[in-house]
Amino acid sequence: MAKPSGRRRTPQARRARRNVRMVFRRRNYLLILIGVAAIVLGYAMMRIENEVEGFVSLYLAPLIILGGYLEIIWAILVRSEEEKDSPKKSRSPAR
Repeated sequence: MAKPSGRRRTPQARRARRNVRMVFRRRNYLLILIGVAAIVLGYAMMRIENEVEGFVSLYLAPLIILGGYLEIIWAILVRSEEEKDSPKKSRSPAR
């Protein structure tokens, strides 16, 4: 008879796994998605006009692309209010 290959998890391990926090919240992912959409829109606008000296490809599209990159940076750096208010857990020195 073959041994089962999987390990059994204790109830403590299951609880610990449920309490794992994600790095980003839903709001962060939404902001990243908006930034990526702005970047794609900017490059599409640049390609659609297809003129080197045109207003859209020279002025408008690069600003939209820059805004998209700044939005992604903001989405990575922003934290929710509850994370700001909660005190950080301090680690006690090992003895």
